[in-house]
Amino acid sequence: MPPALGSEAVPVVRVNRKAADRIASGHLWIFASDVTDRGEAQPGDAVRVVDTRGRNLGTAHYSSTSQITLRMLSTQSESGLGHTNHGIGAAFLKRRVEAAAQLRARVVENTTAYRLVYADADWLPGLIIDRYGDYFAAQFLDQGMDRLAPSVVEVLEELYGPAAIVARNDAGVREKENLPLETKVLAGEVTGSVPIEMNGLRWMVDLLGGQKTGIFLDQRENYVAARQYARGKVLDCFTATGGFALHLAALSESVEAVDSSAVALEAARSNAALNQAANIRFRQADVLEYLPAQVAAHRTFDMVIVDPPAFTKARGAVEGATRGYKEINLRALRLLRAGGILMSCSCSQHMSEARLLEIILAAALDSGKRLRVLERRTQARDHPILLAMPETLYLKCIILQVME
Repeated sequence: MPPALGSEAVPVVRVNRKAADRIASGHLWIFASDVTDRGEAQPGDAVRVVDTRGRNLGTAHYSSTSQITLRMLSTQSESGLGHTNHGIGAAFLKRRVEAAAQLRARVVENTTAYRLVYADADWLPGLIIDRYGDYFAAQFLDQGMDRLAPSVVEVLEELYGPAAIVARNDAGVREKENLPLETKVLAGEVTGSVPIEMNGLRWMVDLLGGQKTGIFLDQRENYVAARQYARGKVLDCFTATGGFALHLAALSESVEAVDSSAVALEAARSNAALNQAANIRFRQADVLEYLPAQVAAHRTFDMVIVDPPAFTKARGAVEGATRGYKEINLRALRLLRAGGILMSCSCSQHMSEARLLEIILAAALDSGKRLRVLERRTQARDHPILLAMPETLYLKCIILQVME
């Protein structure tokens, strides 16, 4: 017979005062340098965290290799521990997923695709779950959540009865957890791209090979905001699968959509055809080379969108990223007519909104154009931001106008 609940001691990990204060402040990560005793914890264990005096700080997933050694799951000693697997069970997970679903029911609208679970912001650090209609794509980003994958499948099948569940475990952060990079179907069957609807448009999504878990969901509300300013000729830089381009096509004279990825552009063309958007011209090119060429050709646009991939994923690389962001914003501004709209985005977590605004200002001064800020936006509300964890805020979206 299996051991009775609680018959085996839960691994205990001891941390210093700095870590205890960090948890008390609402942050959920404890770094290796602040762990004083790892005890008997094994990779992926759910452990009890205590301070130097032995006072209980809560329950966390333990990582044996990452600099983020502990990710807090609760400030309580959760029941369901103490068995041989030292893991959080499906009942705990179900409570957390149901709570996450309640929020999405309030903030998600006009889409069948959205983020159901956003890691730390839903008190499930290391776990991403995106819904695409009847399909789900999950990312298990640390050792604890990787071990929990069968329970995630169990909970999703119980709550939603999905057609399929895909693991998009191809995010580079898994390498820091000594976990393999892989994409696989955990349940059901995926035979091709799956259909969704977003903001009145139809899309086909490649869950096994598309960007992130299929498409970019975090810009969904910003796509709608951009529609207010669409007119004339639009240039969409780093279009990926055509998110901004498709949303703006019906309100614009023409849209030029540029990306370096042939695979992404093929998906964008298919989605444009699906929505009968005939006024989008797709261009395969390196945007950093394409923009200067358009400036040299004296072309002008009424709206330019720059939504580049993250230029920096480490705090030490911010200086280099700053040069990149300034260059693309400077070129974009030189292409804008008086009264034109610049929509400038950054998904680099280490690039703050204040820093991005400084970069755009420097670009404006160099271009000889005066700008006014119309909107300061962030990621869609199904990607909520935990107040005590700036790491959960990564997407910045600034909408500006060139003054006459």
